[in-house]
Amino acid sequence: MSLLVLDGNSIANRAFYGIKSLSTRDGRHTNAVVGFMNILLSLEKETRPDEVAVSFDLKAPTFRHQMFDAYKATRHAMPEELASQMPLIKELLTCLGYRLVTAEGFEADDILGTLAKACEERNEPCFLATGDRDSLQLISPTTLVLLASPAAGRSETKRMDEAAVMEKYGVAPAQLIQVKGLMGDTSDNIPGVKGIGEKTALELIKRFGNIEGVYDHIDDPFIKPKQRENLLAFRADALLSRTLGTIRRDAPVPSEPGFYRISEGEPQKAAALLKDLEMSRMIDRLGLNHAALTNESRPSPASDAPLITPSALPEHPAGEWLLAPVDNPGADGWLAVQENRLCLPDETSLLMLLDNPSVSLKVFDSAPLYALALKHSQEAASLKWDAKLAAYLLDAAANRYRWEELADNYNAEYAFRCEAFPRAGALASLFSILSEKIKEQEQQELYDSIEFPLARVLAEMSHYGILVDREGIRAFGEEIAQLADEAEQSIYEKAGMRFNPNSPKQLGEVLFEKLKLPHGKKTKTGWSTDAQTLEALRHEAPIVEDILHYRTYQKLKSTYVDGLLKAIGPDGRIHTRFNQTEARTGRLSSDEPNLQNIPIRTELGSRLRAFFIAEQDCLLVDADYSQIELRILAHASGDEHMRAAFREGADIHRSTAAKILNIPEIMVSAAERSQAKAVNFGIMYGKGAFSLSNDLDISMAEAKSFLDNYLAAFPKIDSYMKKIIEEARKKGYTTTLFGRRRALPDLNSSQFALRSAAERMARNTPIQGTAADVIKLAMVRVWRRLRSEGLKSRLILTVHDELIIEAPLEEAESAARILKEEMEGCAAYTVPLTTEVHQGKNWLEAH
Repeated sequence: MSLLVLDGNSIANRAFYGIKSLSTRDGRHTNAVVGFMNILLSLEKETRPDEVAVSFDLKAPTFRHQMFDAYKATRHAMPEELASQMPLIKELLTCLGYRLVTAEGFEADDILGTLAKACEERNEPCFLATGDRDSLQLISPTTLVLLASPAAGRSETKRMDEAAVMEKYGVAPAQLIQVKGLMGDTSDNIPGVKGIGEKTALELIKRFGNIEGVYDHIDDPFIKPKQRENLLAFRADALLSRTLGTIRRDAPVPSEPGFYRISEGEPQKAAALLKDLEMSRMIDRLGLNHAALTNESRPSPASDAPLITPSALPEHPAGEWLLAPVDNPGADGWLAVQENRLCLPDETSLLMLLDNPSVSLKVFDSAPLYALALKHSQEAASLKWDAKLAAYLLDAAANRYRWEELADNYNAEYAFRCEAFPRAGALASLFSILSEKIKEQEQQELYDSIEFPLARVLAEMSHYGILVDREGIRAFGEEIAQLADEAEQSIYEKAGMRFNPNSPKQLGEVLFEKLKLPHGKKTKTGWSTDAQTLEALRHEAPIVEDILHYRTYQKLKSTYVDGLLKAIGPDGRIHTRFNQTEARTGRLSSDEPNLQNIPIRTELGSRLRAFFIAEQDCLLVDADYSQIELRILAHASGDEHMRAAFREGADIHRSTAAKILNIPEIMVSAAERSQAKAVNFGIMYGKGAFSLSNDLDISMAEAKSFLDNYLAAFPKIDSYMKKIIEEARKKGYTTTLFGRRRALPDLNSSQFALRSAAERMARNTPIQGTAADVIKLAMVRVWRRLRSEGLKSRLILTVHDELIIEAPLEEAESAARILKEEMEGCAAYTVPLTTEVHQGKNWLEAH
């Protein structure tokens, strides 16, 4: 028999801080619940235990508090966001059949120790899962400690046995109690011996075995005079600290074999709770789908609802049909539903539905359907509505959108029963609910004018793709590889040795130990050699410049050159996939490959654009919005100076600097303009003096002064930012000028870091999100104009605030005119939206 014991409070704490903030649509936090369950399931998969116990602390004082009043006195109270999830974790575990263990006067650690001892006595394996290293003292031939922590929402555990402890600390597990007695523990307010840290404590215990051994050899020359003085003065604290840090193994908890076997529990209650917490994916992982479907607390097919089986699609379908992808494991294809009819159309039938004037299609995820139609030169004219886009507008923070999960989360009613596809009967109700909620949240215009028509535009852009110069990219890659080799050789020469510059450990040793460069920062794994550290060292030694160049060349070669070459299709074009439902601000992204991050700030990186080319007898026509986010800020804030500068066509950053410094624009230096530019953009992202000082390489005092002067010079911008934060705090969300919502539950968080991040999002989303809405609307309008005027020109690419058309030579001027008119005319603000339009045989020429 093997036993897995979890320190419930420790695992919940790790889950809460290790996973990004997650919440339900009504603002209840769930990240600790999600993280806890992820860790638990991962641990069970790894250890395959016969029994599982989950221990929790009680609020009542323990014997340690009675022994030492100040024990844990400096600990902060549990954040409310975590405290509110603890009852949910316990309720869920109980419903799933797990035994929860507590003991009055004892801590969860003591329960771990007690159960581990019971296993030792029976010579049975015991796994202790915790995020607290104190439990390492319990390791024995039968007891392993699994140090758990979540990473990207998954669990990572480090198995610690006797050998691992000896390798890491140089002492046996039981000796760690002696180490703690000397060094204490600030997190638990255990005093230890003043001046004795972990390194010294380990050295003393390695040499003398235990605390008594240290004092028996107090006059040994190995002990330094100041250490000896402190050891003698704080002997009582050392002994007390050892007692406080020793995990008890006699907690009054059941320990007989079989007591912690997982019972059947109450699966229907577990499914209902998970559904209420909008954790449908966890329902799948736990195999609770049947319980979820039969649970009386949520809609399910009524017993008198017709029981149907899939039938063939009618030869001449007509009327309204609902289409959704098959979500069953191991299956693909589509569901087609019409009232109490369910069909499984093949590709031919799908094409018949997509271009049938007698059919009106409402679908979940139009992108693959548009792609199918375009592949067969069809229009998909019968496609009228996309539920996935509606779900995205209603909850842009969701990790994914699956119609079966949404049917559960929105309590969709069932029109019929179907054993093969159990949620199919809820499809009509789900679509209706989503449609109504779009209206309730006043997002109908956003949906109708932007999101739904944009899906067709993006599908066509992906279908046509953009032509690239394969041989040019390959030659550029060879040039980059040569530059990387030269930079690498220069690094070796300046270091006086060969090493792996891609290894942070080796690089850190060269820079900070061999070359003795300043400003080194130690991490758990060695010296930090991140970009920020190297930038700070750029002027300290020539080798740093070589390293930065080397990294740039490596990234250009691997990410862009190699990545682009792999993505070229048989037609010589790259067909990137545009993602419409990923960014929370409403921005588009792309992948396979990602063309949003093609570098433009360096001469070498921007050369990549030269390899994106037009077809023979065609040109690329490129239009880019000028300062669109600042223009939106000027409009939204009502600041007259910014508005006037844009109306007059002034250099906004120079104008801003002149206003702040109270000098004529002609006297503004390049450095002062750069500072004003950094503040202009930084103010939208909530950057403070610290960030600005880093961005501008100036002192904190200078950055604070510049920022204070900016806010004084533009009081309406400051008051606007404060206003949108307060409005978002009251509502729980912020909106763009087009009505797009972004939920921000952390605005009321008790945690400073979470609250500050949410405030930055509240400042930024109305501006960046509105800019995203503008460019999306412009794309729809440009696409429609090109079609309405019967042009062969195609909209083929968008990158941030930029649109690119591939146009036949004879249509280039018309395409340029359409781009400019539609991009500048798609929104009427108090400042003009202006664009710069250029043409060229490649993207670099046209930009």
